[in-house]
Amino acid sequence: MDNSFLTVRYAFGIVALSYFIASFASYVALDLAKRVRTPDRAVALGWWLGGSVAMGTGIWSMHFVGMLAVTLPFTVGYGYVVTALSWVAAVAVSAIALYVASRNRLTLPRLAVGALAMGAGICTMHYTGMAAMDMNPAIHWSMAWVLVSAVIAVVASAAALLIFFWLRLLHGSRERWGQLAAALVMGAAICGMHYTGMAAASFPLDSVCMSAGQLRGDSLGMLVSVATIVLLTLTMFTSMVDARMQSKATILADSLKTANAELQQLAFRDPLTGLPNRLLFDDRVAVAVERCARDGSSLAVLFVDLDGFKPVNDSFGHSFGDAVLREMAQRLAAQARTTDTVARVGGDEFVLLLEGNPDTTATAQIAQRIIDALSLPVVGGEHEVRLSCSLGIAMYPSDGPRDQLMAHADAAMYAAKRAGGSSYAFFEPHMNAGVREQIELQRDLRLAIEDNQLALHYQPKVSSARGVITGVEALVRWQHPQRGMLSPGLFIPVAERFGLINALGNWVIEEACRQVRAWLDKGLRIRVAINLSVHQLRQDDLSQRIERALGRHAVDASLLIFEITESVAMEDAEGTLKAFEDLGRIGVKLSIDDFGTGYSSLSYLRRLQVSQLKIDQSFVQDLEHSADARAIVEAVIKLAHALGLNVVAEGVETAAQRDVLTALHCDELQGYLYARPMAAATMGDWAENIGRPEDLAFTDSVFMDSSFL
Repeated sequence: MDNSFLTVRYAFGIVALSYFIASFASYVALDLAKRVRTPDRAVALGWWLGGSVAMGTGIWSMHFVGMLAVTLPFTVGYGYVVTALSWVAAVAVSAIALYVASRNRLTLPRLAVGALAMGAGICTMHYTGMAAMDMNPAIHWSMAWVLVSAVIAVVASAAALLIFFWLRLLHGSRERWGQLAAALVMGAAICGMHYTGMAAASFPLDSVCMSAGQLRGDSLGMLVSVATIVLLTLTMFTSMVDARMQSKATILADSLKTANAELQQLAFRDPLTGLPNRLLFDDRVAVAVERCARDGSSLAVLFVDLDGFKPVNDSFGHSFGDAVLREMAQRLAAQARTTDTVARVGGDEFVLLLEGNPDTTATAQIAQRIIDALSLPVVGGEHEVRLSCSLGIAMYPSDGPRDQLMAHADAAMYAAKRAGGSSYAFFEPHMNAGVREQIELQRDLRLAIEDNQLALHYQPKVSSARGVITGVEALVRWQHPQRGMLSPGLFIPVAERFGLINALGNWVIEEACRQVRAWLDKGLRIRVAINLSVHQLRQDDLSQRIERALGRHAVDASLLIFEITESVAMEDAEGTLKAFEDLGRIGVKLSIDDFGTGYSSLSYLRRLQVSQLKIDQSFVQDLEHSADARAIVEAVIKLAHALGLNVVAEGVETAAQRDVLTALHCDELQGYLYARPMAAATMGDWAENIGRPEDLAFTDSVFMDSSFL
């Protein structure tokens, strides 16, 4: 041992503290390596800058705490400028490490350059920190130990970079334990480099620290260690908070993705069968047609309609009917190839898109296979039914452009149905006459809704006991610019077929509310009945739409009564019940129309929040001559009254029908015997006794202004 140099001893408690700081800094560094990889560039830059300062300060602090562990017989101090430069070197090393850690891949050149740069920075930090001690005489250095410390610095840096990327493969608890173990290894490597570097330094016996009056070593070491632990703790806490926020953001993003997938499923899939709906089918047809136009190939659209499905619903109930539809959907899908598309576009209507350049022979074979598959019996519980189908085929490009393919296939299907059903038909030009008319009509109807060409006419409801008008039913009419007045029987099916029924229904609700407001402003308070279609009833926001219309026109909800046919109400019993509950909550009245033609039950009627039943006019027409019709009407009236419901008979055209219904205590009557549907202005004139029949008056309760009386 050379007696010309001081013997250096270490306080092992402080050595342990330096190891703790080195390991803690490493743990924080490993956590920061994940933060700097965030896709948000501004956030990543913030973590890189802040993380470099925190991590660098931790490594730099470990150096000075390690110096504090050395026992020397003289007072130690550090120069201000050189100490600051050593801190800059530590931060620079950390910046390099975090930059490399932020990359997607660790290539061999990137590993080599990064390790060398970090090793050089660590050595610069350490030996600059040692140089901050202005010693006289100067420190003697062992170049062998200096070289060993440099090698340790480079190897430790390479190991740190490899660990950064290795931890990306771990998840959950394995990731946390792996990060802790890696931090302990990195802490040992940092301490190893420091104390190897210290071993390279020898202090002569008569050494004096000329910088003892600047930064005192004992006070600096403790201050730096405490401040660094606080800084690293705050950084770790911030990183944990950010990780939790990112985790929540990831969960929210996954939830949003799931919700979008569910919405897409709802938007593009039929909820009953899971098949694509009309919207998705039209989109696939558009894409396929573009491909055919580009390749010069062909495709086929097949329109399938089940023959005799309605009696299945009426006889066995809608649950069994739904099961039949699902079974038919599965059979259709089984006949399609992977390149084909099967969709459900209506209650018992399906369509197929055949791609792959099919000719008429191949298409006919597929059509016959479909007919054979759908004609097999369907068994469910105690029930067994056999159905057939009618199938229409339109080929592209021979049977017209894309926007006419569905209509042409539909026309061909009706031709097959008229021929007796259970068969297929290819589209032929002579089938086009009705199709062209319907296409033109739906185009005109779309414009009529937008340009306000429609009008509501109102047919009075008359109290059978008092012979006075108690309310009206709103019935839509269309004054076509070329065809004149069109009846609903002509354009309502077109609206349903071409997806305009909701827009038409919304217009009717809006116009009825506007007219009720106009009558209220004139002192006439009269209840208006509005028909709802099955399509409107299935709208999730129907009640909100009605509520907004009532609010816009400041109309009391009790002045509207919505009529839903019995068959529509029973098509989806649970859906109808929910829709009725929503409508009941906003205060409008509800009525079952065409009662007696559907498949409702007493228990079901009691669950519905209806206030009125309307007897179908087919029973009213037979009252004079049919004892059965009279018995049915009498039973319906008694049933309704037992349930506390008001009864309206529609289609009253003769005095004899009126007398029978009055004798059976039917509450209200409606029909041509009293009045045909009339314009709103005419109804207003009637209220002022202008042109009104002498034997027909309004009930006094509808008048808010005595000038009408």
